[in-house]
Amino acid sequence: MIRIEHLTYTYPDGSQPALQDVSLQIAAGEFVLVAGPSGSGKSTLLRCLNGLVPHFSGGQISGHVLVGGKDVIALGPTVLSRYVGFVFQSPEAQAVLDEVEAEIAFGLENVGMSPEKMRKRVAEVLALLNLEGVRKRPLSTLSGGERQRVAIGSAIALRPRLLVLDEPTSQLDPEAARQVMQAVSRLNRQVGLTVVLATHRLEGMLPYADRLIWLEKGRIIHNGAVPDVITKLPEAPPVIRLAQKKGWYPLPLSVAEARQFIIEEGRRLRAKFVQPVTEKLPPHETCLLVQNLSFGWNGRPVLRDVNLVVRPGEAVALMGHNGVGKTTLLRCVVGLLSPQSGEVWVNGRSVNGRSVAEICRDVGYLPQNPDDLLFAETVREEIAVTLRNHGVHGTIETIDNLLAELGLSELADAYPRDLSVGQRQRVALGTVVVTRPGLLLLDEPTRGLDTEARRRLIAIWQKWLAEGMGLLIVTHDVELVARLAHRVVILADGQVAATGKTAEILPHFPQFAPQITRLFPGQHWLTVADALTSQTDKEV
Repeated sequence: MIRIEHLTYTYPDGSQPALQDVSLQIAAGEFVLVAGPSGSGKSTLLRCLNGLVPHFSGGQISGHVLVGGKDVIALGPTVLSRYVGFVFQSPEAQAVLDEVEAEIAFGLENVGMSPEKMRKRVAEVLALLNLEGVRKRPLSTLSGGERQRVAIGSAIALRPRLLVLDEPTSQLDPEAARQVMQAVSRLNRQVGLTVVLATHRLEGMLPYADRLIWLEKGRIIHNGAVPDVITKLPEAPPVIRLAQKKGWYPLPLSVAEARQFIIEEGRRLRAKFVQPVTEKLPPHETCLLVQNLSFGWNGRPVLRDVNLVVRPGEAVALMGHNGVGKTTLLRCVVGLLSPQSGEVWVNGRSVNGRSVAEICRDVGYLPQNPDDLLFAETVREEIAVTLRNHGVHGTIETIDNLLAELGLSELADAYPRDLSVGQRQRVALGTVVVTRPGLLLLDEPTRGLDTEARRRLIAIWQKWLAEGMGLLIVTHDVELVARLAHRVVILADGQVAATGKTAEILPHFPQFAPQITRLFPGQHWLTVADALTSQTDKEV
């Protein structure tokens, strides 16, 4: 199905090849995961499969890329679109129309398919992806998972032989991500569609795949069956790490497979629910106190009577499905949105009547896209601009000390937008904490980050927590929550559904629970370390 021979590619302004001497074969009907650090060439490799590289990006390319016998480099994306369906990370980026049925039919209309045949094809796609119930809905009313499935439907409507997906679940909550992966798996198993999927997050994806390819610096380092490759990676998902420590064989790739080993060891664990207690604290004892906050758009309630507390030195994770109001709450805290009712206190002061600029001297707010905060010509200047905008005097030494803390010293004179995703995230983080706020709001801070970039950020946040900073983190990254959060707040339908200590709350919300919590129900364990240190030899 796919044959790549000695492929080398360099972007127009690249000093080094993004792909170096890549040779690869993928058989028809295979499901292949492509993983690796940020900047390793995953997205570039995927774009070579439909001709976006080099026909759209330019640059220098050598070698051969064949898909279904078609010469991709010679033919380009226009011809290849009939044979290769491509799904980008953000479904909004590729949507053309605003109705589900019309969006899926758009590509069929462009190739002149008859109305009768088109109706039948659209009906088939809707059924395959469980979208019949939303066929007449506007895209703007769909959940994140539904929108991603519509994007997949648009990509497969022409019945391509290959489906390529670039980080398709990175913006989705765990349940929506599971639905998308099940849909992709059905296309692979039932229809025989060849699937190539790039991801940073392997947990939850491994059971669906036949093969795993690991890239570093544009080269294929590992390529083989999932169980063979996963044990060679710098950091495997928690279930894999635990299985290796325990010597479980064959290696379980999911929580469901790992449970069989627990059963065989005679352990069926249960626990009593501990009802979380919401503490009432005066404003001066908190970094953030939200009281009875409500907000709505055009008469539609988004947040209803939300109460939330973040204390100094505490990390609180704000979780919930896509669209429940998590980002809206952060924007209310920093004054970008005005609540209809309720009160917000930051470091003991009400934000009522204060400007966004004034609030942001006390609150660091990192939005989902770090590029929204990057405007200057150098990394050092980005930090300096923030200080000037806040009217705060800062020396070069102050700026350089922060860059050193963020691991950015060697990049001080680099152009921020030329950096990797993880590096840009740290630069943006520097711009919002240079004033040393007592509270930091993080909106999906690990989205799109590789394992090393994620580990580096966690270490930085843990240091700031030890120094007394409070963190409120909106995230779908359940393993981040397991490692960092002291408490969890679950939002549902715009209201607080549950709040309490992380280990007490997550077991009762399995859709938001990390792998270890789901593997050992009732034990309130969150990480591999919890499982290993909490079990005695007799129990195991």
